[in-house]
Amino acid sequence: MNSRRCNRRTLSMTTEDTNPQSSADQDNPWDELVPPETQSKGNSHDLDLIMDIPVKLSVELGRTRITIKQLLELAQGSVVELDGLAGEPMDILINGYLIAQGEVVVLDDKYGIRITEIVTPSERVQKLNR
Repeated sequence: MNSRRCNRRTLSMTTEDTNPQSSADQDNPWDELVPPETQSKGNSHDLDLIMDIPVKLSVELGRTRITIKQLLELAQGSVVELDGLAGEPMDILINGYLIAQGEVVVLDDKYGIRITEIVTPSERVQKLNR
């Protein structure tokens, strides 16, 4: 409410404002306070705002649990066995949340992932419980 009072005080009266005219002929001074892009675009503008937000995509080969003792014994050359099977689809995560599965591919000497399946919400819950 305080900001409304400030805005009303900052509007100046001109000779045009004091001339008696019908309200339909006069522009509403409050229209200036609403950005034009929100008047015309609506939800499309809201989506444009988030399109450039970066997210972290990661691929999980598998998981395992180890003890603190096993962790401290790790050294260069150590092999940690994971629960994922060779040839099994890899989990694709966005910001840590499972969204898909895919297979590893090689692109110009770099690894890539080919999406083979988009994971449904019920499948996401099952994967979390393993």
